[in-house]
Amino acid sequence: MSLDWIYWAISWILLLWHSAWDAIGVSAGAVLGTNWSWILAIIFLVVTLRVILFPIFVKQIKSQRAMQAIQPQLKALQEKHKGDRETLQKEMMELYRKEKANPLMGCLPIFLQAPVFIGLFHVLRRLDPANEGKTRYGWTVDQFESATHARLFDVPIAGKFGSSAAELARLNASGASVKILAGVLVAIMIATTYLTSRQMILKTGWAEDPQQRMIQRLMLYGIPASLLVSGAIFPIGVVIYWVTNNLFTLGQQQWVLRKYPPPQQQNAGKLPKPGESAPRRTTAGTGGGRKGTDARNPVQPGKPAKPAGRFGRSKANGAQPEKPAVDTRALAPKPGAKPVNPKKGRPAKRQG
Repeated sequence: MSLDWIYWAISWILLLWHSAWDAIGVSAGAVLGTNWSWILAIIFLVVTLRVILFPIFVKQIKSQRAMQAIQPQLKALQEKHKGDRETLQKEMMELYRKEKANPLMGCLPIFLQAPVFIGLFHVLRRLDPANEGKTRYGWTVDQFESATHARLFDVPIAGKFGSSAAELARLNASGASVKILAGVLVAIMIATTYLTSRQMILKTGWAEDPQQRMIQRLMLYGIPASLLVSGAIFPIGVVIYWVTNNLFTLGQQQWVLRKYPPPQQQNAGKLPKPGESAPRRTTAGTGGGRKGTDARNPVQPGKPAKPAGRFGRSKANGAQPEKPAVDTRALAPKPGAKPVNPKKGRPAKRQG
């Protein structure tokens, strides 16, 4: 299958942004040893791609939330159909369809970005003064020559860590400077690739499904490790694209994860479901009396409450303990008893 349509599309977007920055007034010459019109064209190629893929990225987050929510049901199906793989797969697919969860959605944005990366890699790899097909994919000779000599801190963006001496001579570049800049950018590329995967896993948690967990481990460790080898063959312009894409992803993930928080954050502050234990109230006594239950001295059914402080005093406000109520029924005369005259037995008052 020919990939020319990808190369044409990437070239068109790249040249469009380069022309836009030229029209705005960004100097075509080097500032700080950098041709910013080409660097900005690569950066805004990333912006264009991420804007197009943003709805798919949101669907990825929602699908991951759905996968987290159905983990208990998946475990129940695995226990129920243990040993019957065909039935298990059928039931799992039905559950995915019902709950609108797609286990492959987590890899979809990467699959969609892969053609763009391949296209940019192919286009920038062609930036060689010895290349005769300068006008291929819609480029003009002037644009090709300008891109070939475009630099980042005096290092050509067409150079790479593994450039041969002949390639460096054609690009008029120093091997040491190319290796230093390429090595630093590749290290940043590996670190940001790891951080994007780590941020997502920390927010969503490790999957219970073994296949999903294997994919998460591949994303977290496998891809960054592979860049240690493949980074040596990437042109510096491609590494700039990758680093920019990772930084954009980190910011986008922060925004989306705040807007669509994980289930444990969504349920924070809500009342417990039926069957769950409610949190114990620990409201201290105040001047208006004790409210709620003291966590240090909870009142148990059938047992009298203990005083809150020593000698029955409240530690919260020092209030005196209440006096026990007097049972007036014990003081009342019994039925049939003679009334008692309180004046009887007292000495009579003297007259005069």
